[in-house]
Amino acid sequence: MIRTLAGHIKEYKRDSLLTPVFMIAEVVVDMIIPYLMASIIDNGIDKGDMGHILKIGGLMLVMAAFGLASGMLGGALSARASAGLAKNLRKAMFRNIQTYSFSNIDRFSTASLVTRLTTDVTNIQNAYQMILRMMIRAPFSLIIAMIMAYTISARLANIYLIAICILAVIIVILLKIAVPRFKAAFPKYDALNESIQENVTGIRVVKAYVREDHEIGKFKSASMGIYKAFTRAERIISTAPAIMTAAVYSCILIISWLGANMIVVNDLTTGQLMSLLTYCMNILMSLMILSVSFVMVTMSEASAERICEVLNEVSDLQNPADPVYEVKDGSVCFNNVEFSYHKTSEEPVLRDINLEIRSGETIGIVGGTGSAKTSLINLISRLYDVDKGEVLVGGLDVRKYDMDTLRNKVAVVLQKNELFSGTILENLRWGNENATLEECRHACRLACADDFIMSMPNGYNTRIEQGGTNVSGGQKQRICIARALLKQPKILILDDSTSAVDTATDARIRRSFREELPDITKIIIAQRISSVQDADRIIVMNEGRVDAFDTHENLVVNNEIYKEVYESQTNGNGDFDEAGGEL
Repeated sequence: MIRTLAGHIKEYKRDSLLTPVFMIAEVVVDMIIPYLMASIIDNGIDKGDMGHILKIGGLMLVMAAFGLASGMLGGALSARASAGLAKNLRKAMFRNIQTYSFSNIDRFSTASLVTRLTTDVTNIQNAYQMILRMMIRAPFSLIIAMIMAYTISARLANIYLIAICILAVIIVILLKIAVPRFKAAFPKYDALNESIQENVTGIRVVKAYVREDHEIGKFKSASMGIYKAFTRAERIISTAPAIMTAAVYSCILIISWLGANMIVVNDLTTGQLMSLLTYCMNILMSLMILSVSFVMVTMSEASAERICEVLNEVSDLQNPADPVYEVKDGSVCFNNVEFSYHKTSEEPVLRDINLEIRSGETIGIVGGTGSAKTSLINLISRLYDVDKGEVLVGGLDVRKYDMDTLRNKVAVVLQKNELFSGTILENLRWGNENATLEECRHACRLACADDFIMSMPNGYNTRIEQGGTNVSGGQKQRICIARALLKQPKILILDDSTSAVDTATDARIRRSFREELPDITKIIIAQRISSVQDADRIIVMNEGRVDAFDTHENLVVNNEIYKEVYESQTNGNGDFDEAGGEL
């Protein structure tokens, strides 16, 4: 874990190495100043030697300035190094997430990934800055102060040693109790972020159903969980400052009493006593800072583990050693395919799939919810790998292609359409970043989107809000279809991508595809029979199997499931799920 995180310090190694140097320099200065102060008292004030006072006082000013400069430089370098580490971790995590397959993403919730990229990285940033500064400064300060105290009076320095031992035991006990509670608190951030994400994403539904109070209650519950977890841990840690304060004043009283007696018998000077009292504060405060640093570093251990999980996650899908960079045509073949989302599943999602689709064909897919229609088409662009059998595209197993090449030639308009913040033109160019305005308009005409886009005040420069909230569902679907067409694919897959479009527009889109995209293999998943009945052939899915694969005319006659759905829809009685029964 440490090696994984340390590997992302990279260009900030110099800052990370120089910070401890400046921290140690500051400590040395801090330890010398009390010694010089003792000299001023004993050899200057007591003896009335103004020259000595000015000389040592000037040296103290120089030392103080040097210590101040060292502290400032150390603080600046540590801030830059810790912020740089946080930047590199976020960048590395985000980059690795982009390589994940769908099965990898399924292992993490969206809220959890957001927490890891934000809260967890911030915890590591704070902990790293604490390590560079305080966990270097505090031990050196404690050790040097102890050495200086022993050089002045071993008898009085032993009081510090006893206090340190007692406090160390107390702090260790407190940490053992508090740290597990801190660790338990961090995963609760996932629940909080999930509550926020669901609420903000579905705010229209929340308002439509007047569920604001319910959502506020969910958020309050998640927030209260974090509050209680941290309160339990902080309550334990909060006893440490009180114990430290008691120890400091106890040591001061004991040393003052014993030191005064030693001054009387000339075993100690007044200046030395003042130095010992200063070292007392340094020693005990260093111990206090060290304990707080340990708490923060230990707290960040849970965050470090969560970050490393994301960084070390390897995509289940990898390019072959010698990938193919050209897709011959749009033919698709499934040979004895079996597939499960989880290897431990008792029953596969897809079973005994054998299909052969010729290049340029238009294929419809129908089936009830849960019949594995989307799972079937996800295998074509290798969003998942099969458990058994093989999927061929252009006559070659999809596992032999370079994945980017394959996915650029297999354009998928997913069931859940996503538009991103930016103009319509910018969203379209996700399909082809070099597409001209005319190419974008041509794709939009094929998707029946050009008319409504041009009717907008800014046309193709109209800004799309986050998530496409300022366009209708049907408009969003048509923009997404146009975006896919700009990839100039050999296979175009529409996963229920015209469900929000009226039947007349749906028919226009299918007609434009048939007339202007004859060489592209088109696979259309739909609930409406009218959306697929003019396809060359139609696949009827039933419980993860292919129940039938034939033309519309033959299916109406020979397949009971398809026939019943067709008749129910032509009689105006509903969609595939309502009429088709359990599929």
